[in-house]
Amino acid sequence: MYFSFFPKLVYDLVGDKTDKLVTDLFNRLKIREKILNELTLYSTYDVLDGDTPESLSYKYYGSTQYHWIILFINNITDRYYDWPLTIEQFEIYLNDKYVNPDSIHHYEITQSSGETNGLGPSDYSHKIEVNSTTTGATAVTNREYEERLQDQKRQIKILDVSFLQPFIEEFEITIRK
Repeated sequence: MYFSFFPKLVYDLVGDKTDKLVTDLFNRLKIREKILNELTLYSTYDVLDGDTPESLSYKYYGSTQYHWIILFINNITDRYYDWPLTIEQFEIYLNDKYVNPDSIHHYEITQSSGETNGLGPSDYSHKIEVNSTTTGATAVTNREYEERLQDQKRQIKILDVSFLQPFIEEFEITIRK
């Protein structure tokens, strides 16, 4: 359904002077920050192990065909690397990436000025990466580091169902411009 909104263009795919009608994949839209930050349009959701964009689309919109809206709203351009991994996928990824997943990735401290409290379980913006010799430095393992990245990916926005049709209509108008 997502690509059905994109304009078509005539293109010679192989250079043999035989034109084909193709979907213009170079169109890319981005949601304006003001709209993205409008809390009344969305609810937040923590992706559970095994959730997929399709299963969430069905759960919230009654059809899997709107999975692209969940991906679009959350600026997920790579379904396999931007979406949180399952527990099994995560373990495979971790063991492929690191010789020792439980060795030290880096050291950190909580910053002493400015925002010093995390704004939720996956917010580590109040932490500062430091050398191991810094007073109060805490070790963060490769596993902990990668788990934090996965936790950030787990927090997504779900467009309120009452805005689904207006969103689709606006998307269609905008993509065809």
